[in-house]
Order: sequence, then C-alpha cells, then structure tokens
Amino acid sequence: MKVVLLAGGLGTRLREETEYIPKPMVEIGGKPIIYHIMKTFLHFGFNEFIIATGYKSNIIKEYFSNYEFINYDFSLQISNNKNRKVLIQSPSYRELKVDIIDTGLKTMTGGRIFRLKELLGNDDFLCTYGDGLSNVNINNLVNFHKKHKKVATVTAVKPLSRFGLLDINDDGEVLYFSEKPRMSQWVNGGFFVFKKEIFNYLNEDSILEHAPLASLASDSQLMAFKHDGFWQPMDTYREYEELNRLWDSPSPPWIHQ
Repeated sequence: MKVVLLAGGLGTRLREETEYIPKPMVEIGGKPIIYHIMKTFLHFGFNEFIIATGYKSNIIKEYFSNYEFINYDFSLQISNNKNRKVLIQSPSYRELKVDIIDTGLKTMTGGRIFRLKELLGNDDFLCTYGDGLSNVNINNLVNFHKKHKKVATVTAVKPLSRFGLLDINDDGEVLYFSEKPRMSQWVNGGFFVFKKEIFNYLNEDSILEHAPLASLASDSQLMAFKHDGFWQPMDTYREYEELNRLWDSPSPPWIHQ
C-alpha cells in the first residue's frame, strides 16, 4: 500500500522556519519532520511513498536525491578520474521507494491527491499531512479500514487545548482550573486510508477537509479510527519548540520501539 504525504503548503503560520524551506523540511531533533513521519510508516512495513510537493519543491527533491548519504554513514574514495561512494548501512536502514511530484504552488489538499490519481491506480492508499507526528498504529488503522469497507477512514484524535479552562460559578468564583486539558471532542488527525472511489469526491480545486470529507460523511462512506495516543501537529512556532523539547526527552512519544 502506497503512502501519500501532503507536503506542498506555504506554512505561513510557521513563517519563522518556513521562509526559506517548506514546512515538511523543518527539523525536529536535527531531522526534517517528514523524515520522522516516514519512519512511523516504515516501522509498520510501508515503504512506498508519494510526496505531493508545491512550495519550494526543489528543496524536498534535493534532500531525497541525497537521502542515503545525508542519513547514513558512507565511505568516499577519491581518485584522479572518478569518485566512489559506498553506503555503510546501519541496522535501522530501510529500503525506500519515493516519488516526488510537484502538484502546484497553490493547489489545495484535495487537489494534490487528485493529481496523483494515475500513480495510485486502483489500490487503497494511505495519506497524511507532512507536518504532524503521532504514534498511531498504522497496521491497526489499515485493518480497521479493510474491515468496514467504506471509501475513507480518518484518524480521529483528541488534542490538548491551547488554553487553560475555567469552571466559573454565577458569582465569578473559579471553581476549577485546568491548564491545557485534553479536548473532549474528536478532531481530524490525518493518517487517512482511501479506496480508489475517493477520486469521485475530488477535483483539481478540492480542499479535502471541506466538501470531500463532508460529502463522504453525508454518503455514510467515512469512518473514524479513534486514536487515544500521542498526536501533535506543527502549525505554530510554539508547537515546533514543543516537538523539539519532546525529542530531547528520554522517550520521544511518536517513536515506535
């Protein structure tokens, strides 16, 4: 099963880091966030990726053109007429197949998927955003999708509130204060699985999160895989700092052991 990574947005809310590089290339612990996302899928045996790029696409292309020699040790032999590089594979090395497709600078999320139709063929495929980390169990997600046989599955998560919550009585007394509690409602956490019929809901101008998902729900073709574990997007500089702080912790919560 192929994995589509949506990596073409402008990342305007993280302008401190994205002025010169696309958001999926912003580093967490010295590695681009897209590297961490791919490692999650690799852990479960999914190693065929289609990266839908747009903003500063050439930087993503350059990174993956030199992926092995950026991420793994190698030896270099220099002679008068030629150079020879030999990759020294580490135990964590995984074989990858990566297609990098420029889907347009201003294309929306649904439009980016639509433009990959020929590459994806008739098979089910995974899809997620190139700026969020999770410890979601991909195998359980795929099995859930296969079992219900609907067109689409979205991973539902309960993020932490951005603000502290107050419980206040009629006199204005604060009865209870909770600093950034987990929200009670489920939200779209990405990590989708789609059947080929998803293309009946998409066109070149689609915003996946608007009409396509709403129409799927209206047609009873959208199911939610509930994930109670770690999930964290990187929409703001504060979230970028938080992910780097978690990386420096003894056990980064998105890493599958």
